[in-house]
Amino acid sequence: MTFISKTPHADVVLIGGGIMSATLGAFLKQLEPDWTISLFERLDQPGLESSDPWNNAGTGHAALCELNYSPAAKDGSVDPSKALLINEQFQLSRQFWSHLVDQKLIGSPKGFINTVPHMSFVIGEDHTRFLRTRYEALKPHPLFRSMEYSEDHAQIAKWAPLIVKGRDPKQRVAATRAAEGTDVDFGALTRELTTYLGNNGVEINYGHDVTGISRASDGGWDLSLKYPKSGEHSKIHAKFVFVGAGGGALHLLQASGIPESKGYGGFPVSGQFFRCTDETIAAQHSAKVYGQASVGAPPMSVPHLDTRYVGGKRSLLFGPYAGFSTNFLKNGSYLDLPLSIRPSNIIPMLAVAKDNMDLTAYLVKEVAKKHADKVEALREYYPEAKDGDWELITAGQRVQIIKKDPQKGGVLQFGTEVIAGRDGSIGALLGASPGASTAVPIMIELLKRTFPRNFKGWQSKLKDMMPGYGVKLDENPDLAAELEKATAASLQLESVSASR
Repeated sequence: MTFISKTPHADVVLIGGGIMSATLGAFLKQLEPDWTISLFERLDQPGLESSDPWNNAGTGHAALCELNYSPAAKDGSVDPSKALLINEQFQLSRQFWSHLVDQKLIGSPKGFINTVPHMSFVIGEDHTRFLRTRYEALKPHPLFRSMEYSEDHAQIAKWAPLIVKGRDPKQRVAATRAAEGTDVDFGALTRELTTYLGNNGVEINYGHDVTGISRASDGGWDLSLKYPKSGEHSKIHAKFVFVGAGGGALHLLQASGIPESKGYGGFPVSGQFFRCTDETIAAQHSAKVYGQASVGAPPMSVPHLDTRYVGGKRSLLFGPYAGFSTNFLKNGSYLDLPLSIRPSNIIPMLAVAKDNMDLTAYLVKEVAKKHADKVEALREYYPEAKDGDWELITAGQRVQIIKKDPQKGGVLQFGTEVIAGRDGSIGALLGASPGASTAVPIMIELLKRTFPRNFKGWQSKLKDMMPGYGVKLDENPDLAAELEKATAASLQLESVSASR
């Protein structure tokens, strides 16, 4: 790959080679095939940071098993609205991926998505009561109609033998199961998408750092580029820029100087996972089993025992064990956090530090946790786990959003947030979970906010690609079932609708 770009100008520049930039690029190539697009990624391949399969949970986040998307209220009730929203969003992702597969724009779906049932598993009387209430709140909705519930050890063992074998038969447990859950290798999907882009006129540049971004006289943007391997520098001008650099997005957004970037900060959270590649063990567990987060733990620290498919091989993953590093990227710098502090975000950051002492205490405790303690945490979900069967790996970095708040001064936000310049010439994405699983609806929202004049004309094309676009599937059960069956066929997944 040569350093000098083929053109010093582009209609669109995508910064970052992860799932977000790749998804946005795929949309734009479908909607405006004549636009010139350039993508710049600092690493040598796409999808190696948070999109990499070993750097994220790999769950197709549809709120089928993630309990933090439907927490209990003070009166014990469960509001299903956020879980419903996230499931609706994931359905759009499935529809877009199906469109790309059906049109033969990307390769076999088996390379990036597989059916793996999603389960929630809890221990104790109070947690059992909560899970039953959650099940009763979600079960009546069409998108959750296949969900099953049990407190019976024998039944749960049929769903996921490893979490029951060796467990005290008198221990109070409960589980839900959704057979249509998926495991997604977002690194593989990112590479499929970038290959499609590269084969269709998009200039793909790996090993390139975007070191600066400034407003051009024509209202566009001038980007400074560096090729670290040779030390060469260059520039490119863009009419529109998307800052999709994961944890690195905050620095570039701040460098742009747009008013919408003021007041935002970032709080990095690192993590580790146990990985088991023993095929005889992995063959005994086909599920993603999510539990309850510890008190004070961030949502992305919910413990889970997952079946993973990476490179066609099945393995198991357990974790995460949260930690703290000042890096904003796994391959970033320890100076990322201190260099992100600005006069406009210092007050929100200090307010968050003051109001989140429980999170700080949790992270300190996690960092100090011994290996034996980590193994014991694994055995809560897999009682007969043997230390020697598991290796500890470092996961990707997550940078949680810190933003201004009129009452508190600043709040820590655990979702994702689209930032757009008022003139629509620049957009960015900050935050983490549910992240990659909802890349499609997130990028649609970004298109809507940054290209308002074009967006109306794109509606019919978006509807062609995603028949459920603009429709609440929860209120249209027949369409929900039809699309679940159709996307399952396209993506070679098991369908709960086909068996009804």
